[in-house]
Amino acid sequence: MASSEQIAAQPPLEAVSLHAERGRVAVIDIGSNSVRLVVYDTPTELPVPVFNEKVECALGRGLGQTGRLNPDGVEKARACLTRFSRLTGAMGVERVDLLATAAVRRAEDGPAFVTGIEAVFGQAVQVLSGEQEAQLAALGLLSGVPDADGLLGDLGGGSLDLVMLNRGTFGDYATLPLGHLALPEAAGYKRSKAAGIIADQFADIVWLPGVRGRTLYIVGGAWRALARLFIDQTGYPLHVIDNYALAHVEALRMADLVAGLSTSTLEKIPGISRKRAEAIPYAALVLKALIETAKPRHVCFSAFSMREGQLVKGLPEGAGERDPLIAGCRRLAAQADRFAISGDEILHWMDPLFPDETAPCRRIRLATCLISDMGWTEHPDYRAEHAFHRALRLPFAGLTHAERVVVAVSVYVRYNGDPDSAVVRPVHNLLNSDQRHRAVVTGLALRLAHTLAGSAPGVLSHTTVRLDKKDLTLDLSKDAFLFAGDAVERRFKTLARRLGVKSRIVTDKKF
Repeated sequence: MASSEQIAAQPPLEAVSLHAERGRVAVIDIGSNSVRLVVYDTPTELPVPVFNEKVECALGRGLGQTGRLNPDGVEKARACLTRFSRLTGAMGVERVDLLATAAVRRAEDGPAFVTGIEAVFGQAVQVLSGEQEAQLAALGLLSGVPDADGLLGDLGGGSLDLVMLNRGTFGDYATLPLGHLALPEAAGYKRSKAAGIIADQFADIVWLPGVRGRTLYIVGGAWRALARLFIDQTGYPLHVIDNYALAHVEALRMADLVAGLSTSTLEKIPGISRKRAEAIPYAALVLKALIETAKPRHVCFSAFSMREGQLVKGLPEGAGERDPLIAGCRRLAAQADRFAISGDEILHWMDPLFPDETAPCRRIRLATCLISDMGWTEHPDYRAEHAFHRALRLPFAGLTHAERVVVAVSVYVRYNGDPDSAVVRPVHNLLNSDQRHRAVVTGLALRLAHTLAGSAPGVLSHTTVRLDKKDLTLDLSKDAFLFAGDAVERRFKTLARRLGVKSRIVTDKKF
């Protein structure tokens, strides 16, 4: 086992020099089970995927018995990689990073396979060591959860990578031959034997008990399929994998249940293919054993992994240190706003409404303010509902599911949506009473701010809001008073009622 210092001592990953580039960048992940192309747009900020395609090639199938790559998988991989080469050229992608993992690394014919791929692309393939895989997976997770604390588990077809994370820094790590292709082959497709193999592998990792009471972060396609299954079978209201979290007991119960299901039973579940049905029980066995051994407080699934880690390594200096949620929302705001009103301007204007606000709550309020004009292009009759669903499914990292709902409800109310409507009701229980209140107050304040300013910049700076135990006061300068009207007064009174105070508009304050 190795420490964070030993990780740093590993041979460095090839540098990604994107400082001068503003075009698209692609990562091609040649995994033991699948080959995936992801194209990211403008990597001068935290990357946003604009294209994502996966082909299941099963390169690692049979590797444990033959020592060689699956011949059918090799042919399939060559065909899809040739397609990916042509696609990236047609898309104008400026840089393609080719990464190969466990199967290619372990196979005796891996070097020959790599040589052929390099001929297609005219560039080198990075064949990652187990340690490098683990490092990139951790970097990918940290791009979405910068202060992650606990254990990262990344399950691929050929291996399971484990990395301890201590408030965002690397700790011990291990790479184990427990991938969802490798494990059943090693066990002769007998689940009882697979459980023993897993137990033996985990018994040698003396630092796993250090996870107790912390978070287990889950990455990998087979585990994401498990998350979708958990969401569907429990009737969970939000179909977003990233940051889907379960308590220790619930995650263990679900993993144990799925580990015992037959392939034929799993195939009957909508959305599960035969190949996934074969892999899922073994993925569940690994997850069950990991939970039992590490005893985390929560299990949290992440959509950010090795590919995002590769991109983070190539971001301009300082970009990877930005808050991924706020960076994404600023970018969305720049694309969507009609005028130039700033989310920061709205945030500061409504600050007096939240006198005891914590830093995490203010961060979510800033994100909401930044995207609060996102629905203006929609038809007025559907604006609130479309904005709600779009905000709920923001493609940005750094949001818990409860925070997603807070943002979505706030934007829904900003567009005159009823917070008790049937649109909101399915996710209502993901919030506590304080979160619901904050979401509605934020939405009403956004509605007032955009009405008062007409979503134009500079107007709010001529006004202030003040809140005390009895009154909510809107102070207007003489110039700003010209922007007031019936709609402003109505919305101001609605906000005051929600806060449980009376409304006052003052026009003689000097600014």
